[in-house]
Amino acid sequence: MKAGLVKHSVLVAGHRTSVSLEPEFWQALQRLAKANQRSVNAEIGAIDAGRGERNLSSAIRLAILGAYEAQRTF
Repeated sequence: MKAGLVKHSVLVAGHRTSVSLEPEFWQALQRLAKANQRSVNAEIGAIDAGRGERNLSSAIRLAILGAYEAQRTF
């Protein structure tokens, strides 16, 4: 397992920002974007639009968790 956060520069709603994610979450974000037929920036934009007051990196992690849970039966 890879350790540590990696900072990624992204474009969200026409503005550059950065998100810090573990490599595993970044890879999962790339898979989620592909599954939704979006670029990573577009996927982050969709997450950003619905995150409310939540930190963007946290909102991304929760969106990935939500997508995972939607595929699982507990």
